[in-house]
Amino acid sequence: MDNFINIDFNLKNLDRYQIRTAIFNALKNTLPLLNGDLLDIGCGKMPYRNYILKNSKVENYVGLDLETALVYDDQVKPDVYWNGITMPFEDNSFDCAFGTEVLEHCPEPEVVLKEVYRVLKPEGVFFFTVPFLWNLHEVPHDEYRYTPFSLDRHLKSSGFADITLKATGGWHASMALMLGLWVKRSSMSSRKRIILSRVLKPLIKRLIDLDKPEAVHFIEDQMITGLYGIVRKRT
Repeated sequence: MDNFINIDFNLKNLDRYQIRTAIFNALKNTLPLLNGDLLDIGCGKMPYRNYILKNSKVENYVGLDLETALVYDDQVKPDVYWNGITMPFEDNSFDCAFGTEVLEHCPEPEVVLKEVYRVLKPEGVFFFTVPFLWNLHEVPHDEYRYTPFSLDRHLKSSGFADITLKATGGWHASMALMLGLWVKRSSMSSRKRIILSRVLKPLIKRLIDLDKPEAVHFIEDQMITGLYGIVRKRT
């Protein structure tokens, strides 16, 4: 689990370093808003659980996932399973919720978002991330790549307000991410992969260092690696 938090840049993670670093940084910035009872939606192996419990005011952490979800770790089980339609919780049960890289797997995102809204307490916060530039994964359960405009519409339709959407990376990070994905995941010989990884590693790191995601504006021709959002339930 440390490769989600203690993220070392090396030849093995040229494809994952940028996005995992960006997600973790976004989560760290959101920690002051998380407290009380937290729901982790699509929790998987819950890589951020211990960090959140140690570094925020969250007191109770509940991991929720589908019974049919991909198993990433046989030793880590969700606290609660659900059917993808109705979460097995009462209205206004949680102070906050989060879901990293989950909404792209939801065939009907507003079904999930409306359930998140329902189980959150008034003024509850929902933090999430989604990819924009990423390879097909968990096929055939890879449904969407969201723009900030589609996300804003889905969130408003689901009842959320105070919507803040930001990029996890801009043009430089996008180029770094594509180079990393290409050299680590495309079809090539092992020898070629080793050589190209060594050649591209300093360039990928330089591009990541040059990137300024906080300066990204959602305008024509802008490229992004992904998005994170912070929204609130208002009554």
